Amino acid sequence: QVPLVESGGGLVQSGGSLTLSCAASGMIFNIYNVAWYRQVPGNQRELVATITSGRRTDYADFVKGRFTISRDNAEKTVYLQMNSLKPEDTAVYYCNVVRRAGSSDYVPLRSWGQGTQVTVSS
Repeated sequence: QVPLVESGGGLVQSGGSLTLSCAASGMIFNIYNVAWYRQVPGNQRELVATITSGRRTDYADFVKGRFTISRDNAEKTVYLQMNSLKPEDTAVYYCNVVRRAGSSDYVPLRSWGQGTQVTVSS
């Protein structure tokens, strides 16, 4: 399976903004739920935000009110708009198509890509 391709990361000052993109290929994109994750070296990958095929969204508590997930099915792309960034947001950000497996758990359906690095300076 071909991984999704993340882009848009970079270095930003605390309080700044970035928009990440997640581009898919080789799938009927509109039928899938999509999730953004992030991972700090030495830590587990953690769920950041999800968007369903019906465009319902959900967010981890630590990004609520600051991040917005959206999708453009025609372009097979999901976005993560990140505002009011904090140093603790520094991580490699990944996306994947996912299947709901429980009340708050998701199963990734593609292999993991390279991710995109977000670094927030204080």
